Amino acid sequence: MSGTVAARRLRPMISLRPLLALRPLFALRLALREMRGGLRGFYIFLACIALGTAAIAGVNSLSQSISETIASQGQELLAGDIRFELNNRVATADERAFLQGLGQVSVSAGLRSMARLPDGSNQALVELKAVDGAYPLYGKLESEPAKPLPELLAKDGEVFGAVAAPLLLERLGISPGAEILIGNARIRIGATLASEPDALSDGFGFAPRLMISSDALAASGLVQTGSLVEHTYKVRLPDPADVPLIRVQAETRFPSAGWSIRTSGNAAPSLNANITRFSQFLTLVGLTALIVGGVGVANAVRSYLDGKRSVIATFKCLGAPASLVAMIYLAQILMIALIGIAIGLVLGALIPFVAAQFLAGLLPVSTAFVLYPSALGLAALFGLLTALTFAILPLGRARRVPATALFRQQGFEPTGLPALPYLAGAFICLAALAGLAVWTAYDRYISLIFLGAIAFAFIVLRGVSLLISWLARRSPRVNSPALRLAIGNIHRPGALTPSVVLSLGLGLALLVTLALIDGNLRRELTGDMAERAPNFFFVDIQGSEIEGFRSLLAGAMPEGKIIEVPMLRGRIVALNGEDVKSRNVPPGGQWVLRGDRGITYARNRPENSKLTEGSWWPEDYGGEPLVSFSAEEARELGLKLGDTVTVNVLGRNITARIANFREVEWESLSINFVMVFSPNTFAGAPHAWLATIIDPDASAEEEAAVLKRVTNAYPTITSVRVKDALDIVNTLLGQLATAVRAAAAVALIASILVLAGALAAGNRARIHDAVVLKTLGATRATLIRAFSYEYVILGLATAVFALFAGGVSAWFVVSRIMTLPSSFLPDVAVATIVLALVVTVGIGLAGTWRVLGQKAAPVLREL
Repeated sequence: MSGTVAARRLRPMISLRPLLALRPLFALRLALREMRGGLRGFYIFLACIALGTAAIAGVNSLSQSISETIASQGQELLAGDIRFELNNRVATADERAFLQGLGQVSVSAGLRSMARLPDGSNQALVELKAVDGAYPLYGKLESEPAKPLPELLAKDGEVFGAVAAPLLLERLGISPGAEILIGNARIRIGATLASEPDALSDGFGFAPRLMISSDALAASGLVQTGSLVEHTYKVRLPDPADVPLIRVQAETRFPSAGWSIRTSGNAAPSLNANITRFSQFLTLVGLTALIVGGVGVANAVRSYLDGKRSVIATFKCLGAPASLVAMIYLAQILMIALIGIAIGLVLGALIPFVAAQFLAGLLPVSTAFVLYPSALGLAALFGLLTALTFAILPLGRARRVPATALFRQQGFEPTGLPALPYLAGAFICLAALAGLAVWTAYDRYISLIFLGAIAFAFIVLRGVSLLISWLARRSPRVNSPALRLAIGNIHRPGALTPSVVLSLGLGLALLVTLALIDGNLRRELTGDMAERAPNFFFVDIQGSEIEGFRSLLAGAMPEGKIIEVPMLRGRIVALNGEDVKSRNVPPGGQWVLRGDRGITYARNRPENSKLTEGSWWPEDYGGEPLVSFSAEEARELGLKLGDTVTVNVLGRNITARIANFREVEWESLSINFVMVFSPNTFAGAPHAWLATIIDPDASAEEEAAVLKRVTNAYPTITSVRVKDALDIVNTLLGQLATAVRAAAAVALIASILVLAGALAAGNRARIHDAVVLKTLGATRATLIRAFSYEYVILGLATAVFALFAGGVSAWFVVSRIMTLPSSFLPDVAVATIVLALVVTVGIGLAGTWRVLGQKAAPVLREL
């Protein structure tokens, strides 16, 4: 019937050959005529392309929205045009004069401290920020009740004013108007903090904010020799365009100042970098969905062209060459792909606007509807290349449909590979897709690994499908007719085995990988790591306090092991005499060079580390400064024994030679440093002490008692309960995991769509099988059991592969990259198997039900 319709449409044409000179336009004309019947058969195609395109467009649009908002609001986010930050020291007279000559200056200081109630009944860790009267130079601090900041921070008798985050009041069980103690200063909380203009540029904090005046900080006695304090100088320039010139002047005039300079054009570099990294990850997940959807594209094209056998045969009978047939259907596929891409772009363009409604209070994101052409264009290119990559090979096979197919629907399918031009075209599109993914990636090494893993997964999945077919072919004969029919369906020519395993396997494997990584991290944070970690970190212990502090701690927790080390802060400014700003450092090592690091000195090797190369210096060493460097970070930075490291400490540049490398167990959460110097390096330098206490058997009540005693006896010492910090990290990890799972769900949805398309593509063969078997006496119940057995076997096999592949991937990430203990989680295994069976059997039977309802006579006439 379809061949007759095609012939009637071409009735005005006695022969196609006179029109072949205008082949492309003629092919387009015929393609448009063919599409008058609608998009039936291409809904899975459209859904797969639209889903992947929307994911990539949405993620990149949102990332660009946040980055552009940060750039446009840079002055408000930085609370200045340019910011100079010094650690553990204030600016010298010359430095201060230079800054004041630039414009209006606002001075602030940031540190962690303990806030306690006057009666000593409760205490809490706070992120303390002391500001002067000029703060903020840009933006506005919002409080509840709304009052001018100078009024809120003003001194009333012996009591200083403050603004606090609501969480602090909740932890201390107090209300606005209550008094607390910070160090030696009395503080009255006059309002709660609603919005802080430069909060994002200050970075992430583990404790609630408490804002006080600079006078209150001076009265508290918290700033002492070696205290970990960040002194910040923000400048409002007469002409903000002078920022680049001023930065150069500052670095040239004060080369050893050791200050970190940040401009309003890069107000929140850590946030920008993290958003870029997370955007890359989500883009790769979206690309996974698109590639998985590509399999659905191939299935949909193959199914559609299979239904056009008689039309193709009619074209051949009328003299159309195979190239014209390919052009006709390539034009159709491109038009349908463009429709799917357009749908995806519309959805992707809406994602930033929708996400902004939920992120407005957390991230700087515009709530206005804005289009981001570069992000949308990138997604469209990904979608188009994916459609072409997976559609070319089915097209190459369709061109080989013979003219005799006009007279028999159930003919022999063309076997073997398509012609060389089609293979070359598919390879070129695939290479372009991979090249685009690498070229646009933030970390190209990671993107190469990802693409390699995807290619390897496709190969392995193909091998798994062949293995399943081989096992089914060699399985012993069973008595059950339904089960025997199911096993035969698994290995027969044209079986669904490759399509089901490939479509569902990749999505399930990705989901298993992410679930196992998340589960292992959570278990480590709440279980093993929390048990191995110290109970407390104590910071800013002065040399005059160390003996008394040690005695108090020993009395409060007699079974605890106390470890104490001297601590300074320093910034790496040069490696082998080369400025670190000019070095091309891999992402894994950039954190070592970003900002100030905690450093220490020691006569003996730290007990929680072991040497991997070199030797430790003698206890009485007095030669040139030496440093012991963490081995893993040294590899990332390309360092070797004998290289030199220059650090800026308290405004002085000190160069030390690498004497050895250490393997550091960061996951132990004990006292660890990237750099440990020989004792003579900082002879006479002022510093504070860092201490921990470890008692795995201590109860929560005992820890609370220790915290109370230390805070009341030494109010200037900052106490950090490790379990509280781990709880915060666990909460953040949970929020991150939610976003990751949502992204992985996109890939899984694409897998389900592909599975549905694969089953739909095999329906023609299923119809003939079902009709023949029913003619031979098979009942509907027997056929349903047979199809159910087949889908159960395929679902179980796919789940087993997903568990194995996901388990290996998660093990590699957790144990090799994160260097944490990794284990398999049974609940993930059960959930994966159940999900695989529900999806496979559910979708399979839904499609099969229509097959079983086909009348026998029309089908038998076509055989």
